[in-house]
Amino acid sequence: MTASRPRGNVLFITVDQWRGDSLSCVGHPLVETPTIDALAARGVLFRRHFANTAPCGPSRASLYTGMYAQNHRSILNGTPLDARLPNIAKSARSVGYTPALFGYTDTSVDPRTVAADDPRLFNYEGVLDGFDPVVNDPEILGSAQWAGWLARQGVDVPANVRDLYEPVAGFPGADEHGPTWAPPQFSAEHTETAFMVGELIDWIDTRTAQEWADDPFFIHASFIRPHPPYRAPEGYHDLYAADDVPPFRGGATPEEASAVHLLAAAAVAMPGAAAPRDERDRRQLRATYHAMQREVDDQLGRLFAHLRDRGLDRDTLIVLTSDHGEMGGDHWLVEKLGYWDESFHIPLIVVDPRPAADGTRGLHVHEFTESVDVMPTILEWIGAGLPDPCDGRSLGSFLHDGVAPPHWRDAVFWEWAFADPEERSVEALLDEPAEHCVLNVVRTDGWKYVQFAGDEAKMPPLLFDLHADPDHLVNLAADPAYAPRVLDGLRRLVQWRMRHDERTLSTYHLSAERGLLHVVDPRGYRGEP
Repeated sequence: MTASRPRGNVLFITVDQWRGDSLSCVGHPLVETPTIDALAARGVLFRRHFANTAPCGPSRASLYTGMYAQNHRSILNGTPLDARLPNIAKSARSVGYTPALFGYTDTSVDPRTVAADDPRLFNYEGVLDGFDPVVNDPEILGSAQWAGWLARQGVDVPANVRDLYEPVAGFPGADEHGPTWAPPQFSAEHTETAFMVGELIDWIDTRTAQEWADDPFFIHASFIRPHPPYRAPEGYHDLYAADDVPPFRGGATPEEASAVHLLAAAAVAMPGAAAPRDERDRRQLRATYHAMQREVDDQLGRLFAHLRDRGLDRDTLIVLTSDHGEMGGDHWLVEKLGYWDESFHIPLIVVDPRPAADGTRGLHVHEFTESVDVMPTILEWIGAGLPDPCDGRSLGSFLHDGVAPPHWRDAVFWEWAFADPEERSVEALLDEPAEHCVLNVVRTDGWKYVQFAGDEAKMPPLLFDLHADPDHLVNLAADPAYAPRVLDGLRRLVQWRMRHDERTLSTYHLSAERGLLHVVDPRGYRGEP
C-alpha cells in the first residue's frame, strides 16, 4: 500500500572505507572530526557497529538489502545481486518516495535481466534498482561527471582524470616524507567530495523548504573518500604528522604478523594488501588517511550547514555510516579484508529529528549492531514494512528509549569471500575450489572465532582472546584448554546460520481453517543469538 505522502526527509550517507575508531568523539588521539562529532551529539552513536562483509559491492549489498551475504550471495565485487530481492530503494518507493542517488552503490546487475551484450555486464559499479541516479560517477568508467565539473572550474583535466591523483612533481618537502605526503594535482576546493556536496546542495535548492515539506526527499549520498588513492589535497596533506600516528596493531614485524595463519601470510605478501615496510612510509600512509577523513568531515559540514540554513534539518532523518573499514597499516596490511576488526568496525550515527528522540540525543550505544540493521531502521522511520528476507532489526528502540530491543544480539558476525574468479590465483595457491575460499567470524565482547570453509590442514580455525591479545597474535584454537571456547564459537556460527536461513516464503503458512497466514513478529524479533 502506498502512503498518501512520505513522512519526512531522509538523508542516508555512506563514507567509504571509514574505520570505526577514527572519530574524535570516540577518543581518537589524532584525527579531528568536528562535523561528525556534532552530528553524534544531535543523535545516537553506535560504538560497536560492524559491517557484515567486504569489500564494497558485497558490503553494500548487505547494507541495501538488510541481508547477510549467506542469503543475498553477492559475495565479491562483480557478483550479481539477485534482482528479485527487496532493497531499501524499492521499499522507500512503496511508501511514496522517489529515492535519489548521489554517488554510487557498486551493484552488479543480475545478468538474467539484461541482454548478453549489455554494457552493465562489464562494470560492477552499477546502480541499485529503485534509485534515480542524479549523480552517478563510477571510478571504473573514469569519473566523467567530476572531470566535467573540474573543467568548468578551469582545471586542466587530463585524458584520464584519475591521473590528477599523482603527486605534484617536485612539491617542496616531499623528499623528507613518505610517498603519500605530497598533495595531488587539484585543490581542496576541487575534491570529489566537494563536487558531490555542491551537486547535492544545488539539487536541494531546486525546491523551496515548503515544497520539500509537502513532498519529502529520500537522498542516498554515497561519498567515495577516504577510499584510496591515499592522497590528501594541499592544506590537508600535512595536517597530521606521521610521527604523531598512534602505535599500530599487530606483529612488530611482517614476519610475526604472517606467522599467525596462512591467510595472514598470504595477505602480507600480496601487492595491494601489504602495507609499506618502511616505518616512516607506513606512518605517513595512516596520517594521510586521517587527513582525507578530515577533508570529508569539513565538506559534510557544508552540507549540514545548508540543511540548517534551509530549515530542512528539523524534518530530516540523517543516517551516516560506512561500507567497511580500512586496515591502515595495522597487521602490516592496507585496504579491507579478512577477520580483522579494522576492516569491519565502522561508524554509525542516526539522528532522528522527532521529539520522541529528544531523550537520547548524544547517547553512545555499546551493544553490538550491524550493517543489516540500517535498512530496517530507515524503513521503520518512513513507515515501510520490513521485507521478509531482511536479516537485520530496527534500532528504533535505542533511538527513542535508549535500550536494546528484546532478544538483542551479544555478538556480531561477518563473512569474507576471497576467491579470485578471474585469475583463479587464490584457488591455485591454496589448491582449493572457490567455494572453500570463505571465512565466517563470530565476535563477542571478549572472544573472536574464525571458521574457514577450506581444508583445515591448510586453513585451521582461529580463536583469539581479545582482552589478553588485542593484536590477534596468539591462535588458541588448537589448545585443548580452550576447546570449550572453540565449541562455543562453532555453536554460535551454526545457530546464526540456522536462524537466518532465507525466509522469503518460510514466514507463510497454509492453514486448513484460516487459509494463508503470514507469521510476522511486530517487535521485529529475528532470532539473533
